[in-house]
Amino acid sequence: MSDFNVLTRNVGKVNVIDVKGYLDAHTAPELENEFNKLIRGSKYNVVVNFNDLTYISSAGLGVFMAYVETMRENNGDIKFSNMKDDVFNIFDLLGFPVLYEFFKEEGEAIKKFNDLK
Repeated sequence: MSDFNVLTRNVGKVNVIDVKGYLDAHTAPELENEFNKLIRGSKYNVVVNFNDLTYISSAGLGVFMAYVETMRENNGDIKFSNMKDDVFNIFDLLGFPVLYEFFKEEGEAIKKFNDLK
């Protein structure tokens, strides 16, 4: 089984999802569960902190595509932070920077949400 851990924490009106390890077809349901909990709680401002993520597969990428529309329909969004260059290159290759905002540091992404209203 792949090593993966996901933890959600609240920073003001923003929810930060910390992902760690390998995000692939076997572990993607754990991340989906976190997004579903946030949606059930009407929490739509999400920053995903990739600081400890070492690998992502197409199944992992698909999780973000599956939830971004719901977040945006509810005046929220998903923003990415602390991504290692090799992980970012995968997102970049697939055109994600056109659809999502990427930040070097988590605090910058949180500030972007706080500046909105």
